[in-house]
Amino acid sequence: MPTVSRFFGIVVFLNYRDHAPPHFHARYGEDEVIVEIRGGAVTGKMSKRALRLVLEWASLHEDDLMRNWDLARASEPLEQIEPLT
Repeated sequence: MPTVSRFFGIVVFLNYRDHAPPHFHARYGEDEVIVEIRGGAVTGKMSKRALRLVLEWASLHEDDLMRNWDLARASEPLEQIEPLT
């Protein structure tokens, strides 16, 4: 699973040739969520604090995430995205 960012113990990744709608995965410890890039719908479970950080990061990097989604669908190398600081 190609990792595109890491911050505060959260790992964000996209899978190559994954199913629509455009989304990314975020893992924190044993918890994992799937977040739609446009709209922010969330499935899975994660602590409220960690999920808040993931959603804040995603809102700052929506264009970067969509670019990586397109690269992943084309089986191209993904770009690293700046972590939340």
